[in-house]
Amino acid sequence: MRLLHVYDDRFHDHVNPPGHPERAERLDAVVSGVRSARGLELIEMMPEPADLDLLHLVHTTGYVKSIEEIARAGGGRLDPDTTASPGSWDAAIRAAGAGPVAVQALQDGIADSAFLSLRPPGHHAEADRAMGFCLFNNVAITAAWLASAGSRVAIFDWDVHHGNGTQHSLDRHPDILFLSIHEYPLYPGTGWLDECGAGEGEGLTINIPVAARTGGDLYTAATEHVIVPILTEFQPDWLLVSTGYDAHVRDPLASVRLNAPDYAALTKLLGGVVPTNRTIFFLEGGYDLEALESSTRSTLEALASVDTPDAPSQSKTDRKAWERLSAAENRQKRYWKLA
Repeated sequence: MRLLHVYDDRFHDHVNPPGHPERAERLDAVVSGVRSARGLELIEMMPEPADLDLLHLVHTTGYVKSIEEIARAGGGRLDPDTTASPGSWDAAIRAAGAGPVAVQALQDGIADSAFLSLRPPGHHAEADRAMGFCLFNNVAITAAWLASAGSRVAIFDWDVHHGNGTQHSLDRHPDILFLSIHEYPLYPGTGWLDECGAGEGEGLTINIPVAARTGGDLYTAATEHVIVPILTEFQPDWLLVSTGYDAHVRDPLASVRLNAPDYAALTKLLGGVVPTNRTIFFLEGGYDLEALESSTRSTLEALASVDTPDAPSQSKTDRKAWERLSAAENRQKRYWKLA
């Protein structure tokens, strides 16, 4: 399988304070996972910086200007968890511009799918503020750009933290579907099952909040019986995956108990939802280096239909957590034809 890998060494120039979990070494681990995955013909490409018109599809003019000014002035704290350094502006506009570059390459037939090794991550960034290590909302920008050209776009966010910025930026759009499975309650505190979109986008926001210690058995069932049927009914032209690896059992910032083969299982279930050349994976969170490398590799080997050894999840999910999934499924039956 031909995989487009979009990456830039300048992503390392976004520097957080010492001891911060979102560090440049994360990217090295992910890139190692990409380049060691079997079954791939790897096509490397650098992103183009996003211009202001692209950024303004999601973010306010004042907010974009403030990020540039803070970075140019030497950096500073943007919220209790999020900072900018002198190199953050250049890194962030390249991360935001990576999606459209990948779209164009896939449309040109250069590759079959794309994986974007990005930092800073994006899915917590709101229209007018930085949050949760994120400056610009990379996946939301690409989705809005595609939709502005007439495409139907689905975003599946499997990062363990709810993608509040993505949801809030797009939850009124009639041609963008947002699906998220995430630990709840956990930062940022949003993403309960009753958040279903608004206005013309009502029913196009699907949240599956899972409990701490949830295992891959529930993630697989949720994807197979809720996520994939909704994706199939929606019939998107593009599938964008917010690919966080912080639901891994080794991750220090959450309590879900997936392992690398669980990500392979999720990836296999997504096969066939959209045509070849129409799936893009955007790196989001994940803060254990070993988990990042192995999970990235498992994701891409599954994408390439390479047989990977199965391994049981670290825990079986308890009955109460399954009841929460049932409640989320029943909520979505108001809008979708679920069995």
